[in-house]
Amino acid sequence: MKKRWIIPFGIAIMIIFGLGVKFYMDEEKLNKEMLKVVYSDEAKQVFEKRLTNLDAKAFTKEGIIQSYKIDEGSIKSNPMGGIEVRLIINNNSELYASYTMSRNNGVLGGGGVIISKELAKQTEVKD
Repeated sequence: MKKRWIIPFGIAIMIIFGLGVKFYMDEEKLNKEMLKVVYSDEAKQVFEKRLTNLDAKAFTKEGIIQSYKIDEGSIKSNPMGGIEVRLIINNNSELYASYTMSRNNGVLGGGGVIISKELAKQTEVKD
């Protein structure tokens, strides 16, 4: 009687393992695609345009925003579509701007933005 259940049980284990591997590989592929988009030249243009909207003199000697870097740990898929990414400003983790990147009509754009309280104070964005 026990031998009858060994084969179906083994098949079930192999199916579950196979599905787990497939989901993992799909997730890895999605992560690589998101990284590719976020680190693209097109995204760089979007980031710099958005940051210049916050600080008209950004990336100049007079500007508050001198540099930014992408917080790789913050890159994730947005459940509503697009990619969420956080930019660390001037190498200061208290100064950040988080964007929802999405592609509309073939053009990459920054959707919603969340800026830190410290960055809002420095760029004079009112709460």
